[in-house]
Amino acid sequence: MQYKRFYYLIQLQYLGFRYHGWQKQPDVLTVEHMLSRTLNYILEGKRFKVIAAGRTDAMVSVNQTYAEIFIYEDELNLDTFLEEFNKNLPQDIKCLSIKETTAGFNIIQHPKVKEYLYFFCIKEKMHPFCAPLMVNLQEDLDIHLMKKGAKLFEGEHDFYSFTFRPNPETQTEGKIDVCELTENSIYTANFFPELSYVLKVVGEGFKRQQIRLMMGALIDLGRHKIDLEELEKIIDGKNKIKLEHIAQASGLILNKVSLKS
Repeated sequence: MQYKRFYYLIQLQYLGFRYHGWQKQPDVLTVEHMLSRTLNYILEGKRFKVIAAGRTDAMVSVNQTYAEIFIYEDELNLDTFLEEFNKNLPQDIKCLSIKETTAGFNIIQHPKVKEYLYFFCIKEKMHPFCAPLMVNLQEDLDIHLMKKGAKLFEGEHDFYSFTFRPNPETQTEGKIDVCELTENSIYTANFFPELSYVLKVVGEGFKRQQIRLMMGALIDLGRHKIDLEELEKIIDGKNKIKLEHIAQASGLILNKVSLKS
């Protein structure tokens, strides 16, 4: 039997600290699992499918992203759905908006720009309440050098060394529009350290763990384990330098996803 499908685009945000990433997996808690469980409850067992604009790793948070929902048989009542969905979602996941879309729209293939933020502080130990959003590096890093290093990532590069476990078919070329390290004034709280830092990276597409590998290289630069010349060699993918330092996930936030027209 052929069922009619209805297509919806939702905006989401979530705190990733207690989740094992986006993608549904057996025996672990994931964001997709919680969304699906909530939808199954409010749709009373009707068939549906959820597709995300991109997957996040374990403990990575999202301020704003998109997902598509396909509903079979019956269309949603958009006047009541958003309130009911949020009422039944766990407190660390929120649906920001929902609108109807068409069968011709594909959230995975549609061009989009992503902005990632990586928060960290150095030297003194931070308040434990910061742990879901920030990484504490209890050492004195050369922040001035790290700021210079961040700018080297801008532009078109072969990001082979910043691609997690690439195979011969993996497309590693890409373009980063913005990569800058600054003092953090984006997210604040009275329990945050007096001084913290944020790496902002903006581009159309990123490989799995790319931002965390970039941040790991910048931390090594700040520790003077590598210099700017070595970082340039790593960024040049033809050198195929294998990186081992993947920065902790909890400091990473997918801040926003912008759909291109």
